[in-house]
Amino acid sequence: MPCYNSIVVDAPIDKVWDEVRDFHQLEWGRPFITSVTAVGEIPGDRVGAKRVLNGAFEETLQELDESRYKLSYSIDEGPEPVSSASVSAYIGSIRLLPITADDATFVQWTSQYQADNPQLVADFLNPIYAALLACLRDYFQNQTSED
Repeated sequence: MPCYNSIVVDAPIDKVWDEVRDFHQLEWGRPFITSVTAVGEIPGDRVGAKRVLNGAFEETLQELDESRYKLSYSIDEGPEPVSSASVSAYIGSIRLLPITADDATFVQWTSQYQADNPQLVADFLNPIYAALLACLRDYFQNQTSED
């Protein structure tokens, strides 16, 4: 069972991409993301970059496609129900699409995985992704109000 979440961000696609493309930078995810620890020497804009989110989710950047405004990552280890003992072949993706009518951005966050209880995984992850997308939207709303 895949996860799917989406939101419209009132900002041009290039500005949104500049924020989400660096795997080691999640300022836009605050207050939901409380810590991002880069692991290893690979920069956050290179495939193979590793991070630990909130001390609990170990992730690796699997794809960074600048022309398609898309990144994909694996969850290598995490709390139940997304631990490596419960989930395999997890790939999450963030994809941006331009909304040309008003220079906004459609952001979709999807994931595919194999699990003994796929609904339990979806029920755990979907609220996390929805909260992070709301943080991204609010990040740009706050920037606009400060201008």
